[in-house]
Amino acid sequence: MKTKIDIVRSHYEASARGDIDAMMADVSPQVRWTEMAGFPCAGTWIGPQAVVENVFAVLGKEWIGYRFELQSLIDGGDHVVGVGTYHGIYRATAKAMQARVVHLWTLKEGQVVTFEQFTDTLLVNQAMRAERD
Repeated sequence: MKTKIDIVRSHYEASARGDIDAMMADVSPQVRWTEMAGFPCAGTWIGPQAVVENVFAVLGKEWIGYRFELQSLIDGGDHVVGVGTYHGIYRATAKAMQARVVHLWTLKEGQVVTFEQFTDTLLVNQAMRAERD
């Protein structure tokens, strides 16, 4: 049986490969997935399909080379913390973005039941804004 930290690590490895099915393999059907206010996909999405449609599909469509680079995983029992950096180029402005991020995962009975993102939304939004004359 995979440990909680193994489940989160597997998600990040699948993300790096662009394998959505593997990313969502250990996500509860009732997952509460929260993207931080001010982030392009802000909100709380319930269920894997809502997460795919409202987070991953949007990021894939609006950003070029959008990715999360994992620096460390912290085992906190029922919680796992992923620390890393987002990278990407916003398609509409062609501006690059790099922002530090922390993900808080809660797992129960081998499934992700909640996810919450904390990031520097100003850096993300600066890449999304067109230059003004």
